[in-house]
Amino acid sequence: MSFESLGLRAELRRAVSENGYSTPTPIQTQAIPLILKGQDLMGGAQTGTGKTAGFTLPLLQRLMETEKPQKGRRPTRALVLTPTRELAAQVFESVETYGRYLPLKSAVVYGGVSINPQKMKLIRGVDILVATPGRLLDHVNQRSADLSKVEILVLDEADRMLDMGFIHDIRKILALLPKHKQTLLFSATFSDEIKQLSSTLLHSPALIEVAQRNAATETVTQVIHPVDKNRKRELLSFLIGSNNWRQVLVFTRTKHGANKLTKQLDSDGITAAAIHGNKSQGARTKALADFKAGKVRVLVATDIAARGIDIDQLPHVVNFELPNIAEDYVHRIGRTGRAGNEGEAMSLVCVDELKLLKDIERLIKRDIPKEGITGFEPDPSIKPEPISRGRGGQQVAPGRTAGNRRPSSRPNNQKRFQGNSQNRGRRSSASAA
Repeated sequence: MSFESLGLRAELRRAVSENGYSTPTPIQTQAIPLILKGQDLMGGAQTGTGKTAGFTLPLLQRLMETEKPQKGRRPTRALVLTPTRELAAQVFESVETYGRYLPLKSAVVYGGVSINPQKMKLIRGVDILVATPGRLLDHVNQRSADLSKVEILVLDEADRMLDMGFIHDIRKILALLPKHKQTLLFSATFSDEIKQLSSTLLHSPALIEVAQRNAATETVTQVIHPVDKNRKRELLSFLIGSNNWRQVLVFTRTKHGANKLTKQLDSDGITAAAIHGNKSQGARTKALADFKAGKVRVLVATDIAARGIDIDQLPHVVNFELPNIAEDYVHRIGRTGRAGNEGEAMSLVCVDELKLLKDIERLIKRDIPKEGITGFEPDPSIKPEPISRGRGGQQVAPGRTAGNRRPSSRPNNQKRFQGNSQNRGRRSSASAA
């Protein structure tokens, strides 16, 4: 299968080739012909599957097919909504990359930066607008964005947008769009809320799924390292140093935890930077750029800030703390093992997190191997404590899960870790790649 066989025009194929791609991924093979036909689409795909190009390429071609001579301001004909600034920037980069030989204009708008340069660009007119919901509504209210001529709507990572509480903003935006349009919805998971949204938004959509529902990326090696909570930072520094890892993405549950861990790693002689919602957009952009360039070895991130981080061949993801929402684990480890590359996801799990671990294993329908690290074995006398500051600030007791889901009615069986005491830190660099 080639991009030419999918029916893409020469300008797009040239841009794809110059970007180093010759063979479409499974989601591109399935999605591109359907989108070119003008069909609504509901796509289920894990991160790293080539999803962004899967909708960007046919979107660009569709706009070229319907392009008409315009007098005055160029109308916005395609709108892509994303949950985070980083993902918006990533999608915009794809639009610019693949549309470089087309006479289409595009823009990206998100919060955290000055609105005035964005307004000037929108007022001049763009064909394609990539936006986060809140900043887009700011532009609508200031009359710099007109959505009345939108022909194609893309909701990217719709599950995350709902999870972040954007449903009201999304409904406001939908009310501003034409009734007749092509709608493409992409989501890594299909919750009841996503199904409800799609039923009101999509018209006879085609459904494509390129990975098992809620399955963790198959190219990622997963492992649990049992460790006491107060020794997690020590173990993380040991793993990074003993294996000479040069690029590691580490997840914490809270912004405060990300800042604290970054300072601790720096004090251990390991260069680190934090990225989370309290950081300015400039600081977030610099931290990500330094991480990609190898200027810092460790990027410490919260779940929301990490959405849209797209790093080729990122070898290691570490869950310093397990997420309160099991689906977030799938999103986290999907930062590695992208585009067919192998990756490794480690979770440093203390006794407080055993219920969270069970939720994750139930979701991905598999047990994650447990391997103890010599010298970091958990103290069996330590009792589990509530996990403080769950999503929304609440405490999460052992055996309960944060979020809107009802806690399990089953008794809380706090089983201790079973696993060998093999020192995971001595694994070969080949297996760690």
